[in-house]
Amino acid sequence: MNKTVKTIVEIALFFLCCFLVYLIYSSIMEPVRFNKEQAQRTAVAVQRLKDIRTLQVAYKGENGKFTSTVDSLKNFYENGKMTIIMQVGSADDSVAVAHTEAIKKANRKITPEQLYQLYQNGDKNLVFSIESKIDVKDTLFRGRENFCVDSLKYIPFSGGQLVEMEAETRTVSGVLVPLFEARMPFKKLLKGMDEQLRINQDCERRDQGRYEGLQVGSITTPNNNAGNWE
Repeated sequence: MNKTVKTIVEIALFFLCCFLVYLIYSSIMEPVRFNKEQAQRTAVAVQRLKDIRTLQVAYKGENGKFTSTVDSLKNFYENGKMTIIMQVGSADDSVAVAHTEAIKKANRKITPEQLYQLYQNGDKNLVFSIESKIDVKDTLFRGRENFCVDSLKYIPFSGGQLVEMEAETRTVSGVLVPLFEARMPFKKLLKGMDEQLRINQDCERRDQGRYEGLQVGSITTPNNNAGNWE
């Protein structure tokens, strides 16, 4: 082998070694990159599911049931009202309790609103609670600069695919229980990422009897509206 051929072979072997090192490094780092990107996407998705849960709980408080559509939650947020209970005084203040009871005894038809008027007029020695209605959007997510109700219906990073949501009322131990669940399958949430790694992950979760994605609530088993990441 002459010197020129030997040099060419050595250069070719060098680049081949570099290419093999790159392939080995890439095969090692790909799962690392996958896990990092998944963690970032999961954080965004979890917050969105938590926001859906917050609205669902408030919606149920006013309507006695959950809703199966995010559009209904959006309408509730933008146009609905919530009942809040304001507590005036302390039930541990025996003097204030006795004073309040004396007023009620003297005027058995007195309403919480009238008691509140007395309180506003200067009688601070009262104990009562009063209900009032306030706009949902003036209560929930106040101070959240990044909150956007229009985004709730979409699975992030999915290219506009919709959150999967259901709501039912089931009989549990003889009692009717409103239930809901909202889901974001990894197949949509992790769109554009390594497909084989995602498939492997889904298979592993199925083998473990776990949902292949993120889910909050359940329409099959009451779980206090917990998320499967909690």
